[in-house]
Amino acid sequence: MFTGGPFVPLHFKEPEMNNPAEQIIATNKANLEALEGAATKAYAGLEKLVELNLAASKAALGETFSFAQAVLSAKTPQEFMTVQTGFFQPMAEKSVAYFQHVQSIATEGSADITKQIEATMVDAQKAFGASVDQLVKNAPAGSEAAVAAFQNALSQSQKAVETAQATIKKASATAQANFAVATKQASDLAKKAAKAV
Repeated sequence: MFTGGPFVPLHFKEPEMNNPAEQIIATNKANLEALEGAATKAYAGLEKLVELNLAASKAALGETFSFAQAVLSAKTPQEFMTVQTGFFQPMAEKSVAYFQHVQSIATEGSADITKQIEATMVDAQKAFGASVDQLVKNAPAGSEAAVAAFQNALSQSQKAVETAQATIKKASATAQANFAVATKQASDLAKKAAKAV
C-alpha cells in the first residue's frame, strides 16, 4: 500500500522517434494527411466538372428552345435548312471546346494528385527505410542472414514500385497526347464540315 506523499506525475520528454512503431505511426499519419489532400483535390476537380456540365446543359437547353422556335417559324423548306445548318455548325465546335475543357480539368487534377502521391511515397520510403535500419541495429545476434534477406526483399519491392510509377506516368502522358491528337482531329473535321456547308 502506498503511504507516501501526494502523487506527482512524471514528465517524460517527447520520444525521439527511435522506436520503429512510432515511426510507422508517424508515417501512417502523414499518409492519411496526404490522402485527405488528394481527396480534396479530386473533389475540387469534380466540382469543376459539375460546374462545366451545368453551364453546358443550361446553354444547350436555351439553344434547343431557340432552335425549336426558329424551326416552327420557318415558312419554306429553304428557311428550315438554313435554320438547321445554323444550329448544327457551331454544335461541333462547341463539342470540341467542351471536351478540351474536360481534358484540361482532368489533366490538372491528375497532375496535382500525382505530384502529391509521389512526394508522399518518397517520404514514406524514407521513413520505412529508417524504421528498417533501426530494426536491423536492434536485431538479435545470429539473425544476419534473415536481416539480409529482408533487406533484399525490401529493396526489390521498392524497385518494383518505382518501375510501376514510371510505367503509370508514361501511360498517362501517352493517353494525354493521344487525347490531344484526337481533339485536334475532331476540331479540324468540324471546321471542314462548317466550311463545306
